[in-house]
Amino acid sequence: TSVHWHGLRQLWTTEQDGVNGITQCPIAPTDSFTYEWTATQYGTSWYHSHFSLQYAEGVAGAIVINGPTSANYDVDLGPVTLTDWYHATAFSEWHVAQTSGPPAAQNGLINGTNVFDCTGSTDTACVGGGKRFEFPAFEYGKKYKLRLINTSTDTHFRVSLDGHSLTVVAADFVPITPFTTDFLSIGIGQRYDVIIEANAPADNYWFRATIQTTCSAANTMALDVKGIVRYSTATTSGDPTTSAGTMTDSCLDEPLESLVPVVAKPVAESDLSTAQDVEVSIAITTVFKWTLNGISADIDWASPTLLKLLDGESYPTDYHVLDLPTANQMYYLVIETTLGITHPIHLHG
Repeated sequence: TSVHWHGLRQLWTTEQDGVNGITQCPIAPTDSFTYEWTATQYGTSWYHSHFSLQYAEGVAGAIVINGPTSANYDVDLGPVTLTDWYHATAFSEWHVAQTSGPPAAQNGLINGTNVFDCTGSTDTACVGGGKRFEFPAFEYGKKYKLRLINTSTDTHFRVSLDGHSLTVVAADFVPITPFTTDFLSIGIGQRYDVIIEANAPADNYWFRATIQTTCSAANTMALDVKGIVRYSTATTSGDPTTSAGTMTDSCLDEPLESLVPVVAKPVAESDLSTAQDVEVSIAITTVFKWTLNGISADIDWASPTLLKLLDGESYPTDYHVLDLPTANQMYYLVIETTLGITHPIHLHG
């Protein structure tokens, strides 16, 4: 295995980024490896296995690095992880995906839990049941901070709390000028910090992580990934009876004009006369593969890219190394997808 620290800048510690085949060899069974790096950012993120499909099996967790927030709140409720869930192993689903495309998921989880009804299931081992995630009771007049993290394999969510608005105060590791919304779009790997004011009538409310079906794995639970917020003075303790507001199924990010950093960092002009273009596409021969500029990475785990650099070796074509002419200069990378399939991309290191 190896463990990647999602979104964290590895300043002078590239070898600690946790990507087997790129920054290190995989950690072999029964071996151990201690990661050491300095946090130069603060906010909400997550760590996950970067070996094969282990993180889809649950090898992941939240990271919180404390720091200032761009709006006041009373209680930090901590991380709220949102993920899709498959009843078959990710490794068996991968074999299906190679020839038949992305497989359907069977559920979605909030902080690792949800309910499931086996009615109609063809799985003879299905037992159903489960439980909704319940937040600590809200006290009227207080403001609660939630750290939302999408740790999915193939699912885009829109988050809402019936009868309440969300004040968004951070996007990934960037504190932003607060803005208010009723529905928050969150893609795979993204994180948003939000503040919710307990200003509704004392009752029980559904917290919804609605799966956006236009860009996510098929999922019969798309409208039923829910948690519960109860007010401390609510007079009933059953499931909420609240209704969701009107929402359009959409996989777009939040508008850029809403994501205004509290501290702006200007970007210099590119030092290239033309931008570097990267085309995202797929190759279908006998199996399905993602490609960048026609190359599907094929890495030798025993010979990581970083080690080849240190040893002055050349890179095979399948390592897909993009050489930049000069260090300490600004470059723009234009990423274009040539097909109607969504795919998350983020920078490491």
